[in-house]
Order: sequence, then C-alpha cells, then structure tokens
Amino acid sequence: MVDVTKWPIFSLMGLEELSMIRKACVFGSSANEAIYITHDDEVFVLGLNCSNCLGTGDSQSTIVPKKLDFLSGRKIVSLSYGSGPHILLATEDGELFAWGHNGYSQLGNGTTNQGVAPVLVSANMLNKKVVEVACGSHHSMALTDSGEVYAWGYNNCGQVGSGSTANQPTPRRVSSCLQNKVAVSIVCGQTSSLAVVDNGEVYGWGYNGNGQLGLGNNGNQLTPCRLVALQGFCVLQIVCGYAHCLALTDEGVLYAWGSNTYGQLGTGNKSNQLSPVQIMAEKERIVEVAACHSTHTSAAKTQSGQVYMWGQCRGQSIVLPHLTHFSCTDDAFACFATPSVMWRLLSVEHDDFLTVAQSLKKEFDNPETADLKFCIDGKYIYVHKAVLKIRCEHFRSMFQSHWTEDMKEVIEVDQFSYPVYRSFLEFLYTDHVELPPEDAIGLLDLATSYCENRLKRLCQHIIKRGITVENAFSLLSAAVRYDAEDLEEFCFKFCVNHMTEVTQTAAFWQIDGNLLKDFICRASRCGAFRN
Repeated sequence: MVDVTKWPIFSLMGLEELSMIRKACVFGSSANEAIYITHDDEVFVLGLNCSNCLGTGDSQSTIVPKKLDFLSGRKIVSLSYGSGPHILLATEDGELFAWGHNGYSQLGNGTTNQGVAPVLVSANMLNKKVVEVACGSHHSMALTDSGEVYAWGYNNCGQVGSGSTANQPTPRRVSSCLQNKVAVSIVCGQTSSLAVVDNGEVYGWGYNGNGQLGLGNNGNQLTPCRLVALQGFCVLQIVCGYAHCLALTDEGVLYAWGSNTYGQLGTGNKSNQLSPVQIMAEKERIVEVAACHSTHTSAAKTQSGQVYMWGQCRGQSIVLPHLTHFSCTDDAFACFATPSVMWRLLSVEHDDFLTVAQSLKKEFDNPETADLKFCIDGKYIYVHKAVLKIRCEHFRSMFQSHWTEDMKEVIEVDQFSYPVYRSFLEFLYTDHVELPPEDAIGLLDLATSYCENRLKRLCQHIIKRGITVENAFSLLSAAVRYDAEDLEEFCFKFCVNHMTEVTQTAAFWQIDGNLLKDFICRASRCGAFRN
C-alpha cells in the first residue's frame, strides 16, 4: 500500500484531502512540485512552481493545492516531466497537453515561450490518439495508439531522432528503422530516447557517452538503432535513469547498461557497461523495474513481492541490489532517491477505513459469522451463502430450494483441489487471486466451468507472469483447452520467440498430436522457420 505522505510535499495535507487522491506525481529538481488527480478526475498542483511547471497561469509558488480547472474531468492516462521542468500528459481521449519550461521548444508549440498553463499540443498531431508520453531533460516524446513515436524539443545529441542535432520545435515522427515498426512503449534518459516495439525489440537514439543506448560503443546516434545485444529476448518493460537503463524480459530476466558511477547497474562495481549485462540472476523472477531520468537510483520487484534497490541511495552508492522492507518500488524512490521524485504516475489506494470490500475480505473463512462450509481434501472453508449468491451465478442457482445443496451445512467438493477452490471462494470476497502459475491452470479450469469471465482473465494474467521456456507449451495447451484466446495468443508468441528452447522441452513432445500440428502450421505462417 503506497502512502503519499512518504513524499514530504504531501505531509501538510489533511486526511480528507489525502483520501481524495487517486493518482499522483512528485517532480522537480528538488522534488518540490506535485500534481495529483482526485477520484472525481479533478487535477490539483502544489509546490515551488519553477518555470511555471504547475500550470496555474502565474509564477507563484503554493503550499496549498490549486485546482487546474482546464483539466478537470479529463481522464489522465499518462504523465511525464522534464528537468526544466516541463510537463506532458495524455488523456483517455488521446489528447496531449504540455506546459512549463520551453527554452528548447519541448512543449511542441513551435516557440520557446514559457508555458504558464496547459495547452493542447496540436502541431502534426491532428487525428492522432496519444496513449503514452515521456520526457527527457529538455525533450519530449509521445506514443500513439497506432504505434507511432513522435519527438520534439532539445536535440543536441540526436535525442529527437531526426538525423540531425537541430532542435525540433514541433512534434516530428521518429522514422528511420522505426518506420514500419509498431512501438508499444517509450522512455527517456536525460538526453537519450528508447522505444520497445511489439515483438520485444529495443531501439535507442541520442546521447551515448556512457553507453546508455547499449550498442557496445559510446557514440551518439542521431536516428534509432536496434539494441542488437538483446536479440532473441522479448523485452516487456524498459526504464531509464539519468544515464543508465534497465530492461525486463518476458521471462522475468533483468538486464542493465550505461553509466554506473553510483552502482546503479547493480553489477557489484562502478564500471560503465556499453552493452546489456544480466543482473539479479540468482534472485527469483523479476516482475517490475524502476528508474527515473532525474535520479541515479534503481529498484526492482520480484514475483513474491520483495523489493530491491541500488545505485545512489541517500548519498550512498549501493553497488548490488539491496533487499528492503518496502512493498513497492515507489517507496524506494520516496525514501532513498535523490531527488525523491516519483518514477511514474502513481496510483494510490487508501486504507484509513474499512470499506464494504475490505469488510467482506475480513469475513472470508470466518467460522464465527459463516452459515456454510465447504469440505475439500478434508479441510474446511467457511463462507456465507448470501455473499456467494450475490457474487456468483453458479451458487445463485445452487441455492435454489429444489437443489439438495440448499439444505446442507457442509458441501463436499471433489473435482477441484483445496488451494484452487479456496482461491476461487476468496476471489468472490476480494476480487483478487494469489496463486502460483501452476495452480492458476486449475483455477482457470474452474472459472471456465463456472462461467466466471473476470476470474478467467485474472488467471490468464497470473499465468502470463509465470511463463517460462519449460512450461510455455503446457500453458499453451491449457489456454486452447479452456478457450482462453488472449492467453493462447500470448503463449503462442512466447513459444515462437523462444522456439529453439521450447522445442527441446519434454512438454513440447508430450503434447497432443493435433495441437502440435496446429502449432507448427501456425508458427510456419508467422515465418518462424525461415532462415
């Protein structure tokens, strides 16, 4: 659970104001500015207001939150900030707004006049729906729903990707070798830019003096260049620090490269790396990485929820990933980054009172209030008929007067295991599922049998995060068996991306002949067997 008061700028706000915060971002050269969005989609700002970065229409600082009426009601989906600072944000409707420092045209309006309030970025972006934004020190990027990347602003090192070092006053599509690619995410270092495309490849351009483009050299790149060292890996997430990068693959493997002055690569030394090196290999699967272009701090979260941090941590150089007591990577930045900014637009949850959902969660498997129990493998699970009837059509039908189960105080279940059935019942109380991928297959079977579509989606998400070369084909088989189309597509792509390794596993050769034949035909159509 994230507590925004860990960032000092929020510490003067009252509990009522804090309870209204749904999303927040702390930024600025000293982490002295903040923007937050309420549950009613109202936007507030507070802080020092350097370079008019609060967007209030004036240059006055404010310790009391001020509302940006112009943005009220617009659902913000992505936000990023530069070093000036300047601010970019994208709304659910795909609109792009910018304000703040504009000395290098990083607001994309064709001028270098300061942006005192949010303005729609329209030049070259008409009919484009923006889904993600990213800011470097003084340059900007936007990603559209069609996978196009646009960049503008400061370009002294080629970070705009235009092929020159002339500043770019308005958004310009980054083409070159990205021309026919579909980008799925974008990130910026101080003066470098990277994009991940839909097949997991990574492209970088801009400043490369510390090897932050991962190309094996330290020469700047004026146009996108593929990070060849990661060929054969499918990158799911990439983040940039001031001059270093972290990349997480679909197998939960973490790579780092670039500047290492503070140990931010986590390699155990302070030597820069011009090419990606694997780190945390001895740890369990990594599910999230964190870095920010205004810091030299790195963090990662493992599958079991452990959070590690390294790099510049409150003045210390931590050269190896250090296990913390934090529950999320955001806390590492709040407590140890310099400055203590947020590395992303943070989603906030509240626990200052028990909601209906929290009360229900508390009563799950409580024999004192239950009026029914299930017996699986000799173990009991205590539940409430009313909750089951409200939450699940299967139980609504079961507890009709003409079903014998309606009169029972104990119901025996033998078609599912105890962990699977307990997770199912707990889901009805909490909307959450916590299971290892192997058990999630059994829960997917149950969800299919009981026609619980949302539970099916959650199971698929768990399975995706737990996919490995060894279990990929078994998971593909299960996805086909349970008619989980999204999971089937994901597993298929994973198998194709790791074709050689997957075909050498026992699961591949033990699979049903028809499924094997279908897979080979489909993979062939995708060009998996071309030289």
